[in-house]
Amino acid sequence: MANVEHGGRPGDGFGAAAPGTAKTRLDVVRVGLWLVAAVLAVRQVAVVLSTPKGERLTDLETWVGPDGVLHVNGSLYDSTRFTGTPFSGLVLKPLTKAAEQALGWGWTFGTLLLVVALGLVAARALPQPVSRRTSLLAAPVAISLLMLSLPVRNALYLGQTSIIPVLLVLLGCFAVRGERASGVLIGLAAALQPTVLLFAPLLWFTGRRRAAGSTGLTFAACTALAWAAMPHDSYTYWVHHLAGVGLGRPADDLANQSLHGALLRLGVEGPLEIALFLALGAAVAVLGLRRAVRYARDGQLLLAVAVTGCVAVAVAPTTWQHQLLWVLLAMAGRVGRKAGDRYVWPVAVILVMTLPAKMMLPNMASLYPLRDNVVLIAALAAATAVPFLSRTSEYYRSPVPTRYADPVPTRWRRVPLLPFLGRVLTRPNLLLELLLIRVGYSAYQQVRLAATGGTNSGGRATAEHHGEQVHSIEKFFFIDIEHWVNHTVTNVRWLEDFFNFYYTSFHFVVPLSVLGVLYARRPADYRWARAALGFATLFALVGFWLYPLAPPRLMPGLGFIDTVHGVQDFSKPDYGTLTALTNQYAAMPSLHFGWSLWCGLVIAILAPRWWMKALGLLHPLFTVSAIVATGNHWVLDAVGGAAVVGAGFGLTYLLQGPRPRPLAEPAGKTEEAGEAGDTARAEGDGDTSRAEGAEGAEAAGEVSISGTGPAKGRTPS
Repeated sequence: MANVEHGGRPGDGFGAAAPGTAKTRLDVVRVGLWLVAAVLAVRQVAVVLSTPKGERLTDLETWVGPDGVLHVNGSLYDSTRFTGTPFSGLVLKPLTKAAEQALGWGWTFGTLLLVVALGLVAARALPQPVSRRTSLLAAPVAISLLMLSLPVRNALYLGQTSIIPVLLVLLGCFAVRGERASGVLIGLAAALQPTVLLFAPLLWFTGRRRAAGSTGLTFAACTALAWAAMPHDSYTYWVHHLAGVGLGRPADDLANQSLHGALLRLGVEGPLEIALFLALGAAVAVLGLRRAVRYARDGQLLLAVAVTGCVAVAVAPTTWQHQLLWVLLAMAGRVGRKAGDRYVWPVAVILVMTLPAKMMLPNMASLYPLRDNVVLIAALAAATAVPFLSRTSEYYRSPVPTRYADPVPTRWRRVPLLPFLGRVLTRPNLLLELLLIRVGYSAYQQVRLAATGGTNSGGRATAEHHGEQVHSIEKFFFIDIEHWVNHTVTNVRWLEDFFNFYYTSFHFVVPLSVLGVLYARRPADYRWARAALGFATLFALVGFWLYPLAPPRLMPGLGFIDTVHGVQDFSKPDYGTLTALTNQYAAMPSLHFGWSLWCGLVIAILAPRWWMKALGLLHPLFTVSAIVATGNHWVLDAVGGAAVVGAGFGLTYLLQGPRPRPLAEPAGKTEEAGEAGDTARAEGDGDTSRAEGAEGAEAAGEVSISGTGPAKGRTPS
């Protein structure tokens, strides 16, 4: 579903290959994507069914279980546990007669089928024309992303009905024939989720007035039917609770990603909060619906539906996490004139909809308002601010193309395996880079903790045993110098202060500085260096997972002095407050030394002056001295750090080939020229030698269901 398309020479999406070879590759990719979707579906079902009874399908149990609210003779809303409309309660009533185990299995597999149907409909709803590649790959990618999304995972785990209204709207807009039938389906969705009524204005102002009228009539009929069958419950829901306000969890709960919930979390209460909510909600509704109407008239009906859904997310009094699928559908829009910028919006949406908010932003009090409302912010952005391209824009199908360097000869015929990765000359989007760096570091922290079962005390015995192994190996090779260095440094006050400062200050500052300079001055080298650093860190995470290791300072009985953190209490499993923050047993390999070695090598390779190269190589020398002197690493940890860095550069070479050779003009001018003149190249420049074989392979890692038109010279499917 990633809405990305790179410019360059028009051609097949999988490289400059013969038609038969390209078709074979396309079929292989298609089968692989369907297998991924199947694996994700099986995994989600297995997670639900393997959860102990009483912890799974809790919302369904609350409704239709033996003690559920649908069994009682009183009001559905006496306990506020039931948050649906009276009509949804009327629809769910027959399920109370089903066997409990059969209902759980049937509900889980039924929800799974609804997700598959939703992905298929969304894939078929793309603005036409679409390329053959897009039409074949869109469905499995859409289903996979739906399976990974937090709303679907919550709906499956809790036993929610939130997927049904979204599917009914998509079926009404894209699957059925006739405006009346379309309106009936959308009206049914509104009877289950009242904010869906916002689709009636969208239908009306886009000329589908019969559908809009049918939507309103169906909603009114279903609501009247429920009122006749359950008058007390209907009065409680529509009048006493103002269409469900106050039902379920407290409105300021983090799961409530609406304007009402955000204002309450910001501390605004009482009449002021109500007035602000009504004013902001009205403004978002007017602006968002105007944008939706414009996109619908432009032929991007799926985007219009997604924008309207995002408006509903924002203006509803309560929008719980399982009701947020509309935001994921907003990926259908295209953003950015340059090909490289097409990554930013879809990747941001995927991260917001698949990862916890704590992984998106640092755990800083000043960022809590953003972190606690990150999905709402994405919905508001899609509804009111994101500049989606019109299909009439010259950049919609032909963005400013990515610029490629000439291929560099290699020693082996199979290198590079993915040549497009190492030949891009233009710098990547900064927002996307920062976002991915943050998510990558969060994953790094999570893996470090998971290596010891989430607690430091849980892995203490294993880590100390591995520490004894490493110490024995070093003594065998006569390189066990840590104790001597540690105590020698502590006897020289200024030297101890220097290494403490170096250890705590330069670990992040130097790598980020190197990346920043390369990003600004040498974009192609930035991509090469960043890839090597990423692979090295990934290999290190594997080491943390497989071999938790206690550093010298946390080895009882060896007499090391913790010069940075102070004296540790070895009688406590967690050694006090320090080790409660992160996994202290991620010593092998040493990323302190690994990252410093990466910095030294990159500077030595790229720096134009010999003294710059020398200064760069001093950094890993000082770092290895600091990690040993402070008692934070063994000598063999530094060897492991060097190994993962070597593996990172090696894998980069295998995938990308040698470092690309930039064009003759300086990097700054290259970028400016690319932005100013690449439009002309996108419209028919005959210079294809630079891009041949690269842009197609690059597209192999990208899939779009956003209505991408066919490449020039190809027939729309």
